Amino acid sequence: MGLLNEIKEFFIETNGIKLHTIIIGTGEPLILLHGFPEFWYCWSKVIPFLKDKFKLIIPDMRGYNLSDKPEDVENYKIEILIEDIKGISEELNLGEFYLAGHDWGGAVAWIFAEKYPNLLKKLIILNAPHHRVFQKVLRSDKEQQKASFYIFEFLKPNGEAFIIENDYYWLKEAVFTENFSDIDKEKYIEAWSQSGAIVGGVNYYRANTSFEDWEGNIDVPTLVLWGMKDQALKPQLLEGLSDYVKDLRIERHEQSSHWITHDAPEFVSSKILDFIQS
Repeated sequence: MGLLNEIKEFFIETNGIKLHTIIIGTGEPLILLHGFPEFWYCWSKVIPFLKDKFKLIIPDMRGYNLSDKPEDVENYKIEILIEDIKGISEELNLGEFYLAGHDWGGAVAWIFAEKYPNLLKKLIILNAPHHRVFQKVLRSDKEQQKASFYIFEFLKPNGEAFIIENDYYWLKEAVFTENFSDIDKEKYIEAWSQSGAIVGGVNYYRANTSFEDWEGNIDVPTLVLWGMKDQALKPQLLEGLSDYVKDLRIERHEQSSHWITHDAPEFVSSKILDFIQS
């Protein structure tokens, strides 16, 4: 794969840990954050469209793939996760940068933008609910409650067991769409198989059951991209976003699942480029 020959891999020291980080491209810095149960590779189909315009910085988040995986649940609190990203930006002397996040990477990006708006030029969110909106919908919406069953499972002791059973059967069913090649699937399974990686990812849910300390107000210009066939995060999570986000643009992709970077990389890339260059 030509892309793998172009990327440069680093272990960046930040916030007391080391994060395995991919860097590729030239231009203004754009940090890309993956979600659960992904790793840097979730952006692999988007990279070719963006690498000539931006310096892409793509970490494996703490707990994932080749990055450090602290054991205690407390080490995965959102307040700590955003400092990981701030540390990367400082270590690389980025100054102001663009930030994009999918799923849990998006959750981290929302909070980062709330706390550190002065560090961001623009924010891009992909199928990741705003924390205030999500908690409101989850309390009242039966469809979203049903879709979020796995979250409630994760909060139980040894709650990750069901996604590991039968050679990651549940994860494969939940993640792999027709747009995942055999090579893609091999890469994901290899990442899931890293010691401690599954528990590390699940700890994001366990450590962050409440966002009451965050008001949710976002002053950074924000683009939200949403695959409308998302089985885990329902479209009603887009409702009420404008109550919190001052400068908001929402772009929907009707045929994409939750895994929008795999299902519609050209859509994702073109919308990011349009948004940043506008």
